[in-house]
Amino acid sequence: MDAASAHPVPARHDAAAFVARAEALCAGRGLRLTELRRSAVLALAQSQTPLGAYDLAERMSQGQRRVSPISVYRSLEFLIEIGLVHRIATRNAYVACEHAHGLDETVVFLICRSCGGVDEATSPALDRSLEVTAASNGFRPRHRIVELEGECADCQKTATTAVALA
Repeated sequence: MDAASAHPVPARHDAAAFVARAEALCAGRGLRLTELRRSAVLALAQSQTPLGAYDLAERMSQGQRRVSPISVYRSLEFLIEIGLVHRIATRNAYVACEHAHGLDETVVFLICRSCGGVDEATSPALDRSLEVTAASNGFRPRHRIVELEGECADCQKTATTAVALA
């Protein structure tokens, strides 16, 4: 059986390295990382949990003029298309993607209902299964994203410890 392979998620994003990666990716593709896009990348890289567009706009507006939500959505759309950001549909929120998966791979989000954390994984077995399902129905997917809600290992340990102490 082919299990999903979890990508390690650092305790804190290295925001400077993530911005540098975004700049290099854009430069390599002949795209422009505007100040607004750079600000969005930085705010998402600094966040430990997914951010909604309005929360992101608020963070991007700190210490400067207010950033409109429509500008944030445009920046997010660009960042999603180049693979630097993912949208968590069930949360209507966004996360920085620091993983080296291909744009055509299925992304599996493991969303903790207790702490709000999100881990990201890929699964070649799931990719194959989805390809067969789509092809048998004459469907060509554009993006393959699966979201699983539950409890992360840390929250399970905390709950187990709390029960044991009670």
